[in-house]
Amino acid sequence: MKANYLILFGVLFLGITSAEAQKKKSLTLDEAIHLAWEKSNEVNLANAKVTTKKFELQSVKNHRYPDLKASAQYQRLTKAKINLKSNSSDSESDTKAPNVDQLVLGQITANLPVFSGFKLNNSIKVSDNLLQAETANALQTKEETAMKVIDYYVALYQAEKTVELLNENYKSAEQRVKDFTELEKNEIVPKNDLLKTQLQLSKVQLSLDKANSDLNVVNYELASLLKLDPNTKIVVSESDFSTFEMNNIPANENPALENRKDLEALRYQEKASLANIKVARSSYYPSLALIGGYTTLDLKNVVNVQNAMNFGIGLSYNISDIFKNGTEVKIAKSKAAEIQNTEIMLTDHIKIQVQKALEDYDLSVKQNQVYTQAVDQATENYRIIKDKYDNGLADTNDLLEADVEQLSAKINKAVTKTNVIQKYYNLLAVTGQLNQTFNLSKI
Repeated sequence: MKANYLILFGVLFLGITSAEAQKKKSLTLDEAIHLAWEKSNEVNLANAKVTTKKFELQSVKNHRYPDLKASAQYQRLTKAKINLKSNSSDSESDTKAPNVDQLVLGQITANLPVFSGFKLNNSIKVSDNLLQAETANALQTKEETAMKVIDYYVALYQAEKTVELLNENYKSAEQRVKDFTELEKNEIVPKNDLLKTQLQLSKVQLSLDKANSDLNVVNYELASLLKLDPNTKIVVSESDFSTFEMNNIPANENPALENRKDLEALRYQEKASLANIKVARSSYYPSLALIGGYTTLDLKNVVNVQNAMNFGIGLSYNISDIFKNGTEVKIAKSKAAEIQNTEIMLTDHIKIQVQKALEDYDLSVKQNQVYTQAVDQATENYRIIKDKYDNGLADTNDLLEADVEQLSAKINKAVTKTNVIQKYYNLLAVTGQLNQTFNLSKI
């Protein structure tokens, strides 16, 4: 009796473990993309960089405020030998030195920059443009992450459909082997025909095993990207493909040149580099500041100063910068030229990307049309060959070949249908319009 309880417990435990291992999660494409934006390490890093740039901008702006410093000292002095001399008469007369054993000093100083060769204003422009550039880079990272999710999601759907079609074909092939086994026993068909059906069943089994392996790999990669449990089986939403509509299909590179965030980031970097040239030139000018201070001093038995206030204007100019700063200006100009050339190169690369994406999309549409017709043709061909085989007008090779062609046509149709959607999203991505599709700007 005790053994029966143990067996029952073991069965229940295995059932629970199996259920946990096969945990499923249904996700639409939109949900998967938004989940990636929340969990992706790349997106989190991009957001952190934007936050850093915000703090850097605030730090530069803080330089507009005055520097206010306060200091205080209390010192015990050793008994020093002090000789005080007085000039009250023509001859020097010695006076008795006071006992000096402590010093108390307190100071407050203020410095407000008024003019620094426009360095501060241009430094703020540099930091502000770098913040805008980093923000654009973050949006570009999110678009790239979204496209990565789309690629995995489409691949997962294609793998699921392939497995589904292969399973159906495997059942048909298995039944064919059973039928041919009985026919061979009754000597209606030669053993060679039975072996051919068995060989086809083995090939379908190999294809099915490979398809299941591909499905598991893609599922694992997508789950990892979305930071889900690796054992989670992601269930693709059929409606994302069956009711999909493609609107506002780009026709040229103009939308890309207007909307691409990586190009926008370079443009902001170029503005920052031009402002940085002005920052470098600021060393040619003098610096002007308002200064003020308050001092209190007590040197015991010698001097006592209270409420000593001062204010005025401070002017400084590093004359050596006239000769040295030219190199810094040249460096700033060279960096600006680097960014300008990078922008030109990226613009050319974007044009190529858009042209390729347009060609890929047009090709996928044409392939989908061809494979849709091919399914009807392959199905009708199999029906005709099957009739001929049943009437002894076609051999087993013809039947099996027609079956393979029908399976291949169905798989190609399932794959190319989603390829059109994938290439459409890729076209939106290279033209910088993917964010509008999934409300990227709200993330």
